[in-house]
Amino acid sequence: MRVFKFGGASVKDAAGVRNVFDVLQVAGYENVILVVSAMGKTTNALEVVIKNYFAKSRELQSSVQEVRKYHNEILIDLFEDDKHAVFAAVNKLFSDLENFLSENKSPNYNFVYDQIVSYGELISTTIISHYMTFRGITTEWLDVRNFIKTDTNYRDATVDWDATQKNITKNVKTKLLNITQGFLGSDENNFTTTLGREGSDYTAAIFAYCLNAESVTIWKDVPGVMNADPRYFENAVLLNQISYREAIELAFYGATVIHPKTLQPLQRKEIPLYVKSFINPTLAGTSVSKGADLEPHSPCFIVKKNQLLISLSSINFSFIMEENISEIFALLHQFKMKVHLIQNSAISFSVCVDDKFGNFKELKSLLSKKFKVTHNDDVSLYTIRHFTDAASKIVENGKDVLIKQVSRETMQIVTKAE
Repeated sequence: MRVFKFGGASVKDAAGVRNVFDVLQVAGYENVILVVSAMGKTTNALEVVIKNYFAKSRELQSSVQEVRKYHNEILIDLFEDDKHAVFAAVNKLFSDLENFLSENKSPNYNFVYDQIVSYGELISTTIISHYMTFRGITTEWLDVRNFIKTDTNYRDATVDWDATQKNITKNVKTKLLNITQGFLGSDENNFTTTLGREGSDYTAAIFAYCLNAESVTIWKDVPGVMNADPRYFENAVLLNQISYREAIELAFYGATVIHPKTLQPLQRKEIPLYVKSFINPTLAGTSVSKGADLEPHSPCFIVKKNQLLISLSSINFSFIMEENISEIFALLHQFKMKVHLIQNSAISFSVCVDDKFGNFKELKSLLSKKFKVTHNDDVSLYTIRHFTDAASKIVENGKDVLIKQVSRETMQIVTKAE
């Protein structure tokens, strides 16, 4: 069994869906699980629906119709007959979405978020499954929520590995092209949960782990894992082979090609991961596997934009000790702040975080009871693995550096917005 994952950019339109079919002709599709994300920017569009729902906005219905129109245009392009069964299947999903919007009583934002945003993946995989059948490939559409079980930590759920293992081992059929959704799971009451944004890579790794898969391939619009994001750095080069350890380090620091959670289950069973181009599927791409000799020999650059730098200092010049830091981290965890860098002195403590849930205002209110709190919005965090003096100059040149940290392998700097 092999696991393939296609993200939203690869299926953003009818041409993208046709290209998935073409890639499968090259790579093979028997005994394959195809994990697919929502099409294009559908998740963002559904977040607008959620915003309008909670705001009781008059724009709610029009925002739903925008999502429907987008997918309908893809359907019309893909299928010659508008009486094809796929149209009814997709309409049923939109009816389910609209029923939820009219009947839901829960005020829990994160719960509602997961129930609504999940329709992106359900719709995309329904369209793709029908299209593959239309083109002559026998498929099995799997509702991933019947397989991946989680806790009730909506928007960032933790996998129940025992229940998930049993479901996947018992119910996944081999020899077919199985098509399922990335990013989603369900709790013990069968309410939909999500595994965190960009969690489709993680879904692929979960299936691979539970099935002892031969490999996982993530199909991207880039040749593979680069030593830098070409959007921000010139002369980025392809990394042909890297170890699990190095890939985990790069993902931890924010490299966006591979989701951070993806690598751990693969490493435990030494399942190789390939990152390949869906534009040029015959290219070798990047392989991630076991071996210290697979480390890159050139600096790797990672940048995380739109970060928040929080600086705390003691009000009465007392030391910030372990018990204070423990309390600070407990609050960061409570408010779901992802920590990327910390720095402290005797009477100050700074932390660079990703406030993806917009909880800083509440956090600041609590921290201000014990500390003087200042912050910088919209900072950038640069990380260089295997840094050199020349690489450091590339990053630091012309920037207003707020924090700089250097260890044996890694340099990190926080800069003001450019």
